[in-house]
Amino acid sequence: MLSTHKKTLQTIISTSNHYLAAVKANQPKLYSQISESFQGIESHFEVNKGHGRTEKRLVEIMPVQEQDYPDWCDISTIIRVTRQRRCRERSCEETCYYISDLEESAQSFAQRIRGYWGVENCVHYVRDVTFGEDNSRIRTGSLPNLWAITRNLAINLDREAGFTNMAQAKRLCSYGFKHILALFRTK
Repeated sequence: MLSTHKKTLQTIISTSNHYLAAVKANQPKLYSQISESFQGIESHFEVNKGHGRTEKRLVEIMPVQEQDYPDWCDISTIIRVTRQRRCRERSCEETCYYISDLEESAQSFAQRIRGYWGVENCVHYVRDVTFGEDNSRIRTGSLPNLWAITRNLAINLDREAGFTNMAQAKRLCSYGFKHILALFRTK
């Protein structure tokens, strides 16, 4: 989620779009106002197990009036997400707040927030870890953009070829040119 900044939200609203934005500690006044006054009226609870961990999420919503937060654009709903993770012997709990101009159910907001993390895991993680984008020393001129396009092309070709594991696809393509040519065949 983008961190909540007034100008960004104003731009989103002025282009007739909607927002769901994380409220972080870099907005201390808004964060403390929300955390101190939050009273959820609807909630959604879900449990996910996988990869050796259990995650429980409680998503609660609180409708608000725009006059309650006059400095912020069109806030209609405040969302609180409480996550409890248990990974083998360790456990942790985290509470996050979000604001939105949408008026939806707690379940709908839970899906939107999880959907964001799905994009984060499917795209950014693959680019950062598998393709080493964060470790790239290319930083000037048009080369960073060119390499980002090249990485995205490789990821999309691999997904189109049926790969779900991008590290495995990268290894297979490094074995020989015939695997790379197979990716470019059209139907």
